[in-house]
Amino acid sequence: MEFKQLLTFQTAAEKLNFTHTAEALNFAQSSVTAHIKSLEEELGIHLFDRLGKRIILTDAGQTLKTYADKILSLTTKKPGWPSAPAKNRPER
Repeated sequence: MEFKQLLTFQTAAEKLNFTHTAEALNFAQSSVTAHIKSLEEELGIHLFDRLGKRIILTDAGQTLKTYADKILSLTTKKPGWPSAPAKNRPER
């Protein structure tokens, strides 16, 4: 599972539309579809039910969304938090 796949999934789970997900992430729609398909194959589960152009989260998708939100919140720098020290820079 890659960060980009998880971010794509999280956005798709919020937008419930692959076209809007692609626009929000500045990806091609085919990339969004490929990320979701790859993630589903890796996990061996369907994350979305596809109803024409509309998508809805499956129960497994809802569970992954909860974890994705937690994981991605940990990777986002919070305002006011110190930056990580640069490599090879002596500690003070």
